[in-house]
Amino acid sequence: MKSILKQIAESNKELEKAEAAATTAEINNPRTHENRRNFLKKTAIGGIALSGFMGLSIEDTIAQTTSTVKRASNPSALKITDMRYALTTVLGGTAIIRIDTNQGIYGLGEVRDGADARYALMLKSRILGQNPCNVEMIFKIIKQFGGPARQAGGVCGVEMALWDLCGKAYNVPAWQLLGGRYRDKVRLYADTPESQSTEEQIKLIKYRTEEQGYTWLKMDVSIGELRNTPGALVNDKFWQNEGNLQQWQGNYMSYANTQHPFTQVQITDKGLDELAKIVDNVRNLVGYGIPLSTDHYGHFDLNNGIRLGRALEKYRLAWMEDIVSWELTDQWKTMSDALETPMLTGEDIYLLKNFKPLIDIHAVDIIHPDLSSSGGLLETKRIGDYAEEHGVAMAMHQAGTPVSFMASVHCAAATQNFLALEHHSVDLTWWENLVKTTDGRQLITKGFANVPLSAPGLGIELNEDEVKRHLSPKDKSYFAPTTEWNDIRSHDRVFS
Repeated sequence: MKSILKQIAESNKELEKAEAAATTAEINNPRTHENRRNFLKKTAIGGIALSGFMGLSIEDTIAQTTSTVKRASNPSALKITDMRYALTTVLGGTAIIRIDTNQGIYGLGEVRDGADARYALMLKSRILGQNPCNVEMIFKIIKQFGGPARQAGGVCGVEMALWDLCGKAYNVPAWQLLGGRYRDKVRLYADTPESQSTEEQIKLIKYRTEEQGYTWLKMDVSIGELRNTPGALVNDKFWQNEGNLQQWQGNYMSYANTQHPFTQVQITDKGLDELAKIVDNVRNLVGYGIPLSTDHYGHFDLNNGIRLGRALEKYRLAWMEDIVSWELTDQWKTMSDALETPMLTGEDIYLLKNFKPLIDIHAVDIIHPDLSSSGGLLETKRIGDYAEEHGVAMAMHQAGTPVSFMASVHCAAATQNFLALEHHSVDLTWWENLVKTTDGRQLITKGFANVPLSAPGLGIELNEDEVKRHLSPKDKSYFAPTTEWNDIRSHDRVFS
């Protein structure tokens, strides 16, 4: 046995020599990025090889294997001391939060686009003094304050920041804390919004496929496109008087806030033909080599959803998304049974327990969590794992800053049944500049996000000057003190 160990040690010494030579060559290469060069130098100084373990005692081995833990950040003694925020202009208002500790390290999270930063701030009093590395325990304390869609923004933003902190404390990437990674690159699908004309939409698509190199697209096919087409909707004069059929606008009694089965919208055959032409134009442009998903149809009922699905089936769509509300499990099952195109929903669902009804009866072919709403990194991985056991794939919705984007990248890397992650800000030229990677990698390369292989936590830091340039005019404060949120003022237990 000892001779075998000696052979292994000698073999590893040779491997180490080769690795050291390769590292030295990369450090000396003038093309090597400065961040990468610094990382390699630190690795060369602080690393220890397997052969070195052969002659060490247990105590020395433990000391060596934990030598990468930042001594300025003793994980067992970490305490949360503060939470602050900065509201960016991304998607009309997306807040980045920062959780500080007693040891000088901090974690970054994000409150989902369109959600109030106060969803996170109200949790501050519940987490002050806690060890941020106890992620699951803290999540169980705060998860009662989350709900569907943007109501979960605070809970999920805090959870993101905790994983960033924990990864920094132990000097490992967040994906490692989730159990390891399945992939080094994460495939992205590029969201393509509606345009004023077919020509403008073709221009947007060409920018994504030819200039940016994306290999998966999603496009809107909205009944809003039919507002100026006579005879495209039943009772169309009434709907023209009601406005533009935008599903994001209006008061609580408006079309925009009426659940799909109750709007009374019906599409004529002429309207279906017009919507099919929109998809046909894109398919003719990109061909069938690129997966094409569709979304944002508008608020109409199950029957019209099936009719539209049949009109689009010949275009072999990657999925049809959110045709009706996610809560209507039986209707999703009816549509999935009626149509060959994969059905998908989930961006507004909070927690695994609310995904289970859809997954258990195969009401959808693909689940689509947004970890800014679904419960954060660990809960989203659990959702993916549960779906995998039932033969259901997982794509991921993402619409925010690079903070939630990178949290999603780590989760996607750690989840086997993952398909593709949404990138909603392809047209914002400054979006990637909001952060700096801590290992010198590019955030995105030709339609794929690069997984941080060594950078701790989420693998990013804020580019403060750029973030300050894109603060919301509604709130120009930048991580200002939030002491008014320090005190608990209620008894939170939900059982007697």
